[in-house]
This record gives sequence, C-alpha cells and structure tokens, in this order.
Amino acid sequence: MGHGSGPARPEFRAKRRRAITYFKSLSAAGFAATAIAFGPARMGFGLFVPEFRDDFALSTTLVGIVSSVGFFGFLLGLVFAQLLLLRRGPEAPVLTGLTCATLGIALVALAPNVWVLALGVCLAASSAGFDWTPFNDAVSRKVQAGWQPVALSGISSGTAIGIALAGTCALGMVLFGLSWRIVWAGFAVAAALVLIGNWAALRQVERAADTAIDWRTVLRRDAIPLYVVGFVFGIVSANYLSFAADHMRSRGGPPGLPVKAIPAAIFVTYGLFGLSGLLTESVTRRVGQTWLLRALMVSGAVSLALVVLAPGTWWGFVASAGLQGIHVMMVSAVLSFWCARIFPALPSLGFTAALVVTAIGSVLGPALGGIVSDSFGPAALFLGSAAFPALAALWLRAEHARPAKAQGTAHA
Repeated sequence: MGHGSGPARPEFRAKRRRAITYFKSLSAAGFAATAIAFGPARMGFGLFVPEFRDDFALSTTLVGIVSSVGFFGFLLGLVFAQLLLLRRGPEAPVLTGLTCATLGIALVALAPNVWVLALGVCLAASSAGFDWTPFNDAVSRKVQAGWQPVALSGISSGTAIGIALAGTCALGMVLFGLSWRIVWAGFAVAAALVLIGNWAALRQVERAADTAIDWRTVLRRDAIPLYVVGFVFGIVSANYLSFAADHMRSRGGPPGLPVKAIPAAIFVTYGLFGLSGLLTESVTRRVGQTWLLRALMVSGAVSLALVVLAPGTWWGFVASAGLQGIHVMMVSAVLSFWCARIFPALPSLGFTAALVVTAIGSVLGPALGGIVSDSFGPAALFLGSAAFPALAALWLRAEHARPAKAQGTAHA
C-alpha cells in the first residue's frame, strides 16, 4: 500500500484536474455554441419574419420556402458533422458550424434581396446541425461519467437561453427603434466571438480512434417509432417557428402588448419555458417515456391550435409559446435518451440518424405549410400541423420505447 499510494496520488490529482478543466471548458464552449447556433442562427428567421416580409415583399409561400431552405442547411450540417467528427474529431465540425453561423448571419444582415437572404439563412441554420452531436462525443470521452449528464444539460440549456436572448434583442429593437440589420450585425459579432472561444476550448480534444461509419446499422425495425416521432417533431417545431409569430402579430396579439413586440415576446416565452428540458430525465424516470412522449405530442398539438384559436388572449398567447418551448426542448432530450437505449454502441450515429429524420420533417413542413396557408388560410396550416402530433400521441405504445432484445444486443 505504502509504495503504491504515494506516487499515484499526484497522477490521480493531475487527471482529476484535467477532467474538471474539460468539464468547465467544454460546458462553457458548448453552451455558447448552442446558444448561437439554435438561437439567432436557426430560430432568427422566424423571429424576424414580419421585418423580412416588409423589406423583401415575402408571401406566406415564400416565407415557407426560405424557412425550408434554412432547415435544409440544418440537414446538411448534421450529415457533414458526423463525417467530420469521425475523421477529424469534434473541433472540425464545431468550428465549421460557427464559421457558417458568422458568415450566414452577416449575409442576412447585408442581404439586398430574398436570394441572398435565403443563402444567409441556410448557412446560418447549418451551424445547428454542425454543432449539436460533436459535443456529445467530446463530453463522453473527456468528462468523467458522473459529470457527463451535468455537462450535457448545461450545453443543452444554451438552446433555450439563446432563443430567449434572441427574443430579448428583438424586443430591444422595438423599444429603441433600431433596424433589424443592426441586430443581426450584433448577432454576427457574437457568433465570431463564440467561434474564437470554441477554438480555444476544443483544440486539445482529439478525434475518437474508431473512424468507421455504416449508416445501415441504424436502419432497424425497433427504431421506426423513434424516427416517426422525430419526423412529426420536425414538422411541429419548424411550422411553429416559421409562421406562429407572424400570424399572431397579424391578429394583434393580447391586449396591452405592442404589436411590434409580439414576435419577441413569443420567443422569450418559448425560450424560458424551454428550460424545462433540464428536467426531462427526472420526469422520464417518474412517468415513463411513453406517457411523457404522449403528453409532449399533445402539448405540441395544443400549441399549434392555440395560434389560431386564441391568439388575442394572454392565456392563449403564453400557453401557445410556453407549450411549444416545453415540446421542443423535452422531445429533443427524449430523442437523445431513446437513441442511447436503441443504439448503445453507436449513440452519436443513432442520434444523428434521428435528427436527420427530424430535419426532413422540418424541410417539408414549412414549404408545404406556406402553400396550404396561401391556398386555404392560416387555420388550415396550424390545425393541419396539429393533427400530426395528435395522431402520434394516439399511436404511441409502451413497447415502442423498448428496443427489440435480439437487435438491442447485436451492436453492443
């Protein structure tokens, strides 16, 4: 004991100090990257749709197309992030994503026409795809197991905080009479600073030893319910983000709230309620994944329906934005837990596959939703979108949450 314990202690302390350093640096870097990528970069277009309508003469169909272009960028980011992650480690996709965020946001700020606007939205939104899964990989390899849930929760909270802060900036634009271009220029500066911070935090995180990638491993029957929920989730979240704020503003909003401040108030409420995502794991343990998913699908349906059924009341306004925030953040967390159970040996690739299906729903939803709204009215858009999660809630069964035994062990 005496010979072994003395020399081991300094080494143990050094390893522990490095683990704590990674915990702090990766948590902070991931929080900032997520706040930028999922705040102004991915959600910013929907937040500023009224201003874009005025400056670029956008119809609802064109709003849907530009939004879908942005979510297509998110889809591309997810696919290329996985390739970069396996070949070069987490630094490459994260820095690529934050570079895209900086350039895309700057393009939006300077856009002279709708085509440059769409390119900027696409580039900016791709950052969310690039920056999501690499931090899961970095934390799983560099942070002690007991601290990993804390680190990942802190990183994921950046989404809700980023959305709330973007909404607060939009509210400041209204209160101080600023141009939306100035606000987006500020977003670009913030993205550049976060890019520098992440370069410093991730440059010592090497790639994983295994560089193999085989997408066939995620094409499994017991993963079908996961992909169905992901697809529906993509439609719900994308259509809400693309159209809800603009529609509520057109209806005048609740009494006492300035019309121009309505989109900002929606996104601030959305982000603050979205912090409930931090409770997902504990809620899942108490009620089970199936019942939680049913409740979240219902919350998504009610959130969409309230946009057209009660946009002029405070309770409808807050409930719609709040339920959507809860829906988005908690479903995102459930998808990650679900993937870890179905693909225990390939959690990053499995999660990417689920997010790709989600992104496909996000691309199709706004493009078709804008056409439906212009052809049949906004009620058809929002109530039709609400039907998807309502049907998913009725369809979900307890066995959907459990991986098949034979398949569940095949890749372990």
